[in-house]
Amino acid sequence: MAQAATSLDTFPKYLLLNAQRFRDRPAMRHKDHGIWQSWSWAEQLDEIRAFAVGLEELGFARGDKVAVVGANRPRLYWTFAAVQSLGGVPVPVYADAVAEEMAYVLDHAGVRFAIVQDQEQVDKLRTFKDTIPALTELIYDEPRGLIDYPKEGLRAFTEVQEAGRAAMSADPDRTTRWENAIGEGSGDDVSIMLYTSGTTGRSKGVMITGKAAVSAAVDTVQFDSLTEKDSVLAYLPLAWVGDHYLNYAQGYISGFCMNCPESQQTVPQDLREIGPTFYFAPPRVFEGLLTSVTIRMEDAGRLKKWIFRHFIEVARKHGQAILEKRPVPFTGRLAYAIGEILLYGPLKNVLGMSNIRVAYTAGEAIGSDLFSFFRSLGINLKQLYGQTEAFLYVTVQKDGHVRSDTVGPAAPNVDIRIADNGEVQFRSPGMFTGYYKEEEKTAEALTEDGYVMTGDAGFFDSDGQLKIIDRAKDVGKLTDGSLFAPKYIENMLKFFPNIKEAVAFGHGRDFAAAFLNIDLTAVGNWAERNNISYASYQELAGHRQVYEMIARNVDETNRRLAKEPMMAGAQIKRFLILHKELDADDGELTRTQKVRRSFVAERYADLIEALYDGSTERFVSTEVTFEDGRKGKISATVRIVDAQVHGAGGGLLREAAE
Repeated sequence: MAQAATSLDTFPKYLLLNAQRFRDRPAMRHKDHGIWQSWSWAEQLDEIRAFAVGLEELGFARGDKVAVVGANRPRLYWTFAAVQSLGGVPVPVYADAVAEEMAYVLDHAGVRFAIVQDQEQVDKLRTFKDTIPALTELIYDEPRGLIDYPKEGLRAFTEVQEAGRAAMSADPDRTTRWENAIGEGSGDDVSIMLYTSGTTGRSKGVMITGKAAVSAAVDTVQFDSLTEKDSVLAYLPLAWVGDHYLNYAQGYISGFCMNCPESQQTVPQDLREIGPTFYFAPPRVFEGLLTSVTIRMEDAGRLKKWIFRHFIEVARKHGQAILEKRPVPFTGRLAYAIGEILLYGPLKNVLGMSNIRVAYTAGEAIGSDLFSFFRSLGINLKQLYGQTEAFLYVTVQKDGHVRSDTVGPAAPNVDIRIADNGEVQFRSPGMFTGYYKEEEKTAEALTEDGYVMTGDAGFFDSDGQLKIIDRAKDVGKLTDGSLFAPKYIENMLKFFPNIKEAVAFGHGRDFAAAFLNIDLTAVGNWAERNNISYASYQELAGHRQVYEMIARNVDETNRRLAKEPMMAGAQIKRFLILHKELDADDGELTRTQKVRRSFVAERYADLIEALYDGSTERFVSTEVTFEDGRKGKISATVRIVDAQVHGAGGGLLREAAE
């Protein structure tokens, strides 16, 4: 691998470099209509250059903001580099955001251009065009359904490229001027503006400079020894810092190939076909993969079930030690080698993980058993902790020092400290320069000596690895003084495949209680195997046997909490299963699937009251937003049940009421 030149401080500069050093190597692939198409680094440079010059022909000026809306598509990724090459600022927006939410971001950012995937996004922006006065040009990737639309301010991506190529053909010096402008570009200019998920309020535009973004990516590319021979599947939301960092930024620094799936529905199949070497997924994806494996094994024959159970036990015993190159008895290595032939290899192939060299998970805590399962198969799964304001990495786990209960030590060149109130604070090469148009909030996010206040509570263990407890503002106490860390409790509950979401309550109250969402796939499969019929999520969630099953999961959670002195007093005493799934379209989750705790507490105040006043059921009617934007209502009588509470060490302290 050619070593990255750290003097290069923008991604367009790396684009020019990569077109020289990796000219014919694949830079981008996209599966379209079932066929993988490929572009080399030289071909990608040609595509980006044509689009950039075409934008100039449309009047693009340095400093212009450009919205990027859609799924993972080559042309949308090319837009980032094209806009950055002209001194503009890309502003990716979540494609599944409702029109009003999208319009707010575009208006706040003051975008002049919007490059979108398809008709759906065009319609959203046209609906709110009066609230986005700066927006003058809409450019689309996929033309289906847009042929008869008015042409004013609307044009195809290819049309812009054709204009760029025509301009370069008419003026032979145009290409040279464009490349010279890239060389003269400053790494101190804003390279990307990423809007936060808005967990606690309106989204904020996080400004990251080119120098910061490049420096952070160089550090982690070197940390994980990523090269032009690696490949990734780019399926994460474009607007999320994880996608822009892990795929776009690291791809430009290392020269690896980015592969775009045909759609979100085909990601599992596309993962198997590509067989990436570098992979990231939040814990819920790994939970879903394990759930699908478990469901398939329930329907397998007796011999296959025996092979699975036997060799999974072998993997649990020796797999992680073999992965970490620790001593393992010959008999253990032999049994594991047989398991690799009969189970681990075929299973990794089915999951699309045969070639993975480095895998990461982040965003939420991952269950110890789930984490160990994938590592025991020989998959080098690690954890990181990051924030948009850090341009992702704050901590990262080193090979050979991986644990499920921590997120690792500080990432390269990152400085972390724990404030007196327990808050994690950091300084890093990739840290943001501020929130766009939000000077006061920028000041609130920084300490006087320049550290970013994460808002998360945590501590370093004896090995120097960071443990995150919860959001600092959410950590509270019960009336008896017991520590109450809702996220910690929620993550323990979500370790069970039957539980998809959990929201815990208890600060300032006599005991802890929880709302739960069941996982429709896992519980639905269980219902089918047990001849339980149901017509909807609501019906299944309220079923007596489902409550009994979830009660066992809550009981096991309480047993685990009872064994932790700091958390034993915050066991779940009462819980209910919500009549609907928490949904981002209803404002209950962010676009990155994080619970908006305060919104949920306000929306379901009657149910919280019922948890604490001794009620055994409560009627509730909730407004919901359908996929087409229409509003409706879901009504149900929600059951509320008591849970078993255990004494120190896990012994039964209080029996749940029948």
